[in-house]
Amino acid sequence: MELIDIGANLTHDSFDHDRDAVLARAREAGVAQMVITGASREHSPLALKLARRHPGELFATAGVHPHHATEYTAECDAEIRELHAHSEVVAVGECGLDYFRDFSPRPAQRRAFELQLQIAVDTKKPLFLHQRDAHADFMAMMHNFDGRLGPAVVHCFTGTREEMFDYLDRDWHIGITGWLCDERRGQHLRELVRHIPADRLMIETDAPYLLPRTIKPAPPHRRNEPMFLAHIVEELARDRGEDVATTAQRTTDTARAFFRLPPR
Repeated sequence: MELIDIGANLTHDSFDHDRDAVLARAREAGVAQMVITGASREHSPLALKLARRHPGELFATAGVHPHHATEYTAECDAEIRELHAHSEVVAVGECGLDYFRDFSPRPAQRRAFELQLQIAVDTKKPLFLHQRDAHADFMAMMHNFDGRLGPAVVHCFTGTREEMFDYLDRDWHIGITGWLCDERRGQHLRELVRHIPADRLMIETDAPYLLPRTIKPAPPHRRNEPMFLAHIVEELARDRGEDVATTAQRTTDTARAFFRLPPR
């Protein structure tokens, strides 16, 4: 079984003491390649640095999450654009809107998102998107760039049926995480994932966040890591009525095509 984790925050400081061991455990669990999320001015360069240390295995995104939108200055825009000159950076983002937390003012979020959408137009790279409680504004801003953007994935999808079909109607991709395994918040996803076409479905851990709650026994530190992608794909396959090998192969093929990753 060969898996691709399309979203792992491996630059997070919780991995500083054992990052090599985390990568080794992921390989043993069948994770052949990973896309390391760049979600801030600080961590996007670190994601590239990590990817360059593991050529052909690790890749990176470069962008600024809406939580950090206030840091998106002209200088930041230039820095993000410079990162995208490197082939290891395979997508623009994580970018989008988050009105659930509002850690940055909404006007700042919209400005940072618009500037990063323009980077996607200019670089012709895929988009790695974040949306929470901001669907109407998110769709309106994406609509403003109709016909100019390439592929897009709504990462860590946790939304409603209506939101999911809005995305699929635009031919965007959906990223599914261990949120699927949360009986408190993710139960609705169990039914929704059946309706995602195989060529629009990808999987991710969002490590170190979103440890699947169905892992027994749960790790004592509660830290998610890419090795648990194998557990997520098992749960996803069951919910889709597929065998695990089929779901694994299809999500891997879709991710490799979306990010234009080389075969391993």
